[in-house]
Amino acid sequence: MRKLLAATLGILSAVGGFVDIGDLVAAGQAGARFGMAHTWVLLLGVVAICAYAEMAGRIAAVTGRAVFDLVRERLGARMALLNLVASYLVTVITLAAELGGVALALRLATGVPYLLWVPVAGIAVWLVLWRMRFPVMERVFGLAGLALVVFAVALFWLPTDWAALGRGAVTPGDSGQGWGAYWFVAVALFASTVSPYEVFFFSSGGVEERWSATDLADARFSVLVGFPVGGFLALSLMATATVVLRPAGLSVDGLDQVAHPVVLAFGSVGLAVAALAFFAVTFGAALETGLSAAYAAAQYFGWQWGKRVSPHEAARFHTVLLVSVLLGVLALLTTVDPVTLTEYMLIISAVALPLTYLPILVVANDRTYLGDRVNGRALNLLGAVLLLVILAASIVAVPLAIGTRMGQ
Repeated sequence: MRKLLAATLGILSAVGGFVDIGDLVAAGQAGARFGMAHTWVLLLGVVAICAYAEMAGRIAAVTGRAVFDLVRERLGARMALLNLVASYLVTVITLAAELGGVALALRLATGVPYLLWVPVAGIAVWLVLWRMRFPVMERVFGLAGLALVVFAVALFWLPTDWAALGRGAVTPGDSGQGWGAYWFVAVALFASTVSPYEVFFFSSGGVEERWSATDLADARFSVLVGFPVGGFLALSLMATATVVLRPAGLSVDGLDQVAHPVVLAFGSVGLAVAALAFFAVTFGAALETGLSAAYAAAQYFGWQWGKRVSPHEAARFHTVLLVSVLLGVLALLTTVDPVTLTEYMLIISAVALPLTYLPILVVANDRTYLGDRVNGRALNLLGAVLLLVILAASIVAVPLAIGTRMGQ
């Protein structure tokens, strides 16, 4: 039981990374347009985030310091400032999209226009971040996000052709949609699985929970359970869209369409569970991105930080947290579509990925910080190969976005 509870930090990190508002729609859209052809992208993303989250968690456990803190010290203030500016902008945009996702989930459940829910979502997120203890927060929202398993259950309830799903997963192709659109979706999905704020949140969460070298086993268990769970949930979303939406020629541009397979399988009960799941994962992602924005700023400037520190003792950290939530709410009140906002964010995130993952690989090999707990040869080889993939995604992201008009 202790190990299962320890895994909730990984689950919350993964839920925020794999199945936030953009990915709820993106995974559904990928399934509706390309079937299971992007399965390999999600699997590659799971491997990448597990490898780098393990490094980040080990750094936090051994040094007692978060990744961004050490990045500034190891690479210098200028390099870290570039990283801070890029990651903060991407994270705040993502926070806005997640708050919009919370509002959309509430609209799905109540029928009340989502813009009326936006200020409510902002206040609720702020209150949880301000008042709820970190272990309680991660367990409540990490485990509540598992309600998305209803999509996996729906696959068994619906008339699913498992052989066809399997063939689609192992024979990727453009499915008549065009290779440009196929690769655009691939880059967007990959960027969503390895978003920079995931490792910032995970390593900072380890410091919040006071991990030490004796907690390395729990940290690895959290990574190896939590992040694959997020990948499995995203794969279930893609599969249900493949089974229900693709044969009907339906597209996905909102949560209503994403929930359609579950509603078809279980009726109003399915809708209720889907709405709860959407609320849980987007609310959890909003908490993760809000904290990540404040973590990065506080660690760069050397401020006192953390949810376990009172607002009076860490006033600047909590101020950045509040300002980030307010910026997210104000962005949504311009009536920008949260799904579209997240799709653009994923492309920006893909461009910024090397700024996060290269420093982690460097620090994870520095004996000054980790002593004999630096990366082994196998993990270094895997990390280097994955870094090349990350670099390739960052290079092609903008040209693909422009050339395909955001995957159209």
